[in-house]
Amino acid sequence: MQLLSHPFSPYGRKVTLAAALKGLEDRITVTQVDTNPLDNPEITTPNPLGKIPALIIDGDTAIFDSHVICEYLDSLAPAPVLFPRAGVERIRTLTLGALADGMLDAALLLVYEKRFRPEEKWHAPWQERQQGKIDRALDLLERRPPAWRETPNYGHLTLACALGYLDFRHEGKWRVQRPGLVAWLDVVTRAIPQFAASQPKA
Repeated sequence: MQLLSHPFSPYGRKVTLAAALKGLEDRITVTQVDTNPLDNPEITTPNPLGKIPALIIDGDTAIFDSHVICEYLDSLAPAPVLFPRAGVERIRTLTLGALADGMLDAALLLVYEKRFRPEEKWHAPWQERQQGKIDRALDLLERRPPAWRETPNYGHLTLACALGYLDFRHEGKWRVQRPGLVAWLDVVTRAIPQFAASQPKA
């Protein structure tokens, strides 16, 4: 399998962590892809959306996005289970994953606003709207940090990568007055050694 990604991508990081937990690292070759060119065939051919990560599984069949890739990887090895098969636990896992992905989407849009638009065109109300999504999600999670029994699931991986991205691109401001979430991420770092190893460096 070939994973098209980039070391700075939090979505790609999520996939590499899932592969590590499932013991699949030796079955995946990671290829760094640049998505900045408007039409880079290296990524637009396997994924017409031009987004990473994408997982090529048999030479010409690509799977995307990160959620779908992680669920596919979960099907390749029995343990640990990243996606509970059914019931309330599955819904909780998917909901936490959706919340964390929403935080990531908003955080990425804030980065893109400053990267791709001149400062005189920055739109403060729009920026506040994206930041509000992140802050509300963080406040909810601070009140109820998500626990796990034996090993982290897909939702926990996604949240860890979202917090890691806020450290990387948003100067770790989320940590102020959120000691519960800081402690939670410390637990994740101890539980998944690959999390610290995969921290992007500018």
